[in-house]
Amino acid sequence: MTELKGKNILVLGASGVLGSTIATQLSGLGATVMATSSTIESAERVPSGANPRLLVDLTSQESIRVLTDYLIDSDVKIDGIINATGVVAFGNFTDLDSNTLLKLFAVNVTGPMSLVQGLLGRLKESAASGNEPFIVNISGVVAETPMAGLGAYSASKSALYAFDQAISRELRRDGIRVIDARPGHTETGLAARAIAGQAPAFPQGMTPEHVASRIVAAIVQDEKDLPSSSF
Repeated sequence: MTELKGKNILVLGASGVLGSTIATQLSGLGATVMATSSTIESAERVPSGANPRLLVDLTSQESIRVLTDYLIDSDVKIDGIINATGVVAFGNFTDLDSNTLLKLFAVNVTGPMSLVQGLLGRLKESAASGNEPFIVNISGVVAETPMAGLGAYSASKSALYAFDQAISRELRRDGIRVIDARPGHTETGLAARAIAGQAPAFPQGMTPEHVASRIVAAIVQDEKDLPSSSF
């Protein structure tokens, strides 16, 4: 069992519906939550229990560097990183412009990869102190079953899933656990905020509270993978 009380956890995308729900549940278990959002405006949606509130633009390597440098220079302890960020685009792959593709992969894959890489030293220090540090990435069911009309989005999430599979083996020797979570459609409102295209008529999805609770439970119970069937 992983004890969350007193642990410092960085939640990426804590201004979103799922990220804010996860942050609230972690705070309720006694964790100290550091929360990121992409803009000053979206920072207003970060739960009040999260502190500090941090800004990072995952499409900008400079923004990622500024955040990681700040966290390292401030000598803050980091016992876990939960990546609840993400953007979606709908439509046939041939109809998506290059800027949309770049943003999909920057926010969903390369940005989180760079941020995790920059903070690995903090997680290794946590392990060396006798803690049980972890990384959680939410790739989603499309990493298991890519969907037509969501080709580029499916590819970005599949890449994140592949990344998790690889680093889970690489970081095992350092005492860092990696969890890839692949929930099905969740009622976060993300589909209505697509960066391109229009969402199809999805069936009723899972509640953010259910998905967040399952992810938090997996952390506490030392699970290492959350396939779609586990939700």
